[in-house]
Amino acid sequence: MASFFNQATLSYNGTVTSSNITTGEILEVLSATKTAVTNTYNTGDEIVFAVNIVNSGSASLNGLTMTDDLGAYSFGEPPAQAVPLTYTEGSVRYFVNGIPQPAPAVASVYPLTFTGLSVPAGGNAALIYAARVNEYAPLGEGASVTNTAEINGTGITAVSAFESITPTDGAVLTISKSLSPVAVEENGSVTYTFTIQNSGSEAAGAADDVIFTDTFTPVLTGLSVSFNGTPWSQGTDYSYDETSGAFSSLPGQITVPAASFSQDPDTGVWSVQPGISTLTITGNIS
Repeated sequence: MASFFNQATLSYNGTVTSSNITTGEILEVLSATKTAVTNTYNTGDEIVFAVNIVNSGSASLNGLTMTDDLGAYSFGEPPAQAVPLTYTEGSVRYFVNGIPQPAPAVASVYPLTFTGLSVPAGGNAALIYAARVNEYAPLGEGASVTNTAEINGTGITAVSAFESITPTDGAVLTISKSLSPVAVEENGSVTYTFTIQNSGSEAAGAADDVIFTDTFTPVLTGLSVSFNGTPWSQGTDYSYDETSGAFSSLPGQITVPAASFSQDPDTGVWSVQPGISTLTITGNIS
């Protein structure tokens, strides 16, 4: 709501007199909200956003434009700009009072700009569209993407709506397996190396009860097991059945440090340095 003031003057025979000052208020009739269907992200995720525009006035508002900054932010010295979201072309859906409408024109994909929007008197319009999280999206503890949409048109006060999303919490684990040597004589010794990587912002600790299992074929005998270079003992750190070849770590023994994250000061691209733990199992083929 904005106020305006007005005063008149009257002049006669060299005399000037002023009227009282009148005060009026301009009621802003347009409002907007923005919501992310999913409020956490990993790089590569597609996030769906919904922008709801409400017209509380007595006249229809036509020819509106909505501009979305796709989370753009400044970084580096001197300040450069990174855009962490990429609009998914063709994803927009447009509704007026809940009724589907033809998709609005996309005047630009950055900043994302939709034109030709209308909101009926006492009604609402909604834009629903998707954007993919790209390599410029901040990662790590305390990171976020704040994404702002602005709606404007002739004769109205522009309104803004924003939504913030944050990286997914917790550990994100992957595992790879290698064998050495690949060719081994009968009754020979082989070593399996398991590399466990954590690309998440939190460590996988003992309380997470990460369990590793494998069934060795052919069965291994005379096992020697180590985790991150520290020897493991059967019954304390792992269980193993020499008849079936079934191996399992015991609860709380597998831990993996959190990843670290960094942003290239020149390009603005974020990279992940995974936390790594290594399980090594050596035995004789029986």
